[in-house]
Amino acid sequence: MELLMLKSWDLYSYACFVLLLLGGIDLGLYGIFGINFFHAILGGLLSRLLCLAIGIAAGYLIYLLVLEKKKGSP
Repeated sequence: MELLMLKSWDLYSYACFVLLLLGGIDLGLYGIFGINFFHAILGGLLSRLLCLAIGIAAGYLIYLLVLEKKKGSP
């Protein structure tokens, strides 16, 4: 059984996944080089709003994971 069935994802799930990938890349760059990519491109307020959107996306995907796990349990 796959952890999250990619075939059953809708547009929102894919958008959340892309946001999480971008957030992971940004955190990796920040950890290695000390460069906050979002802040450098978007500025202060928009960077914070994007980080908030990434947090919401993570929460949504965790919700999908829990929902999928409850469906699979007897």
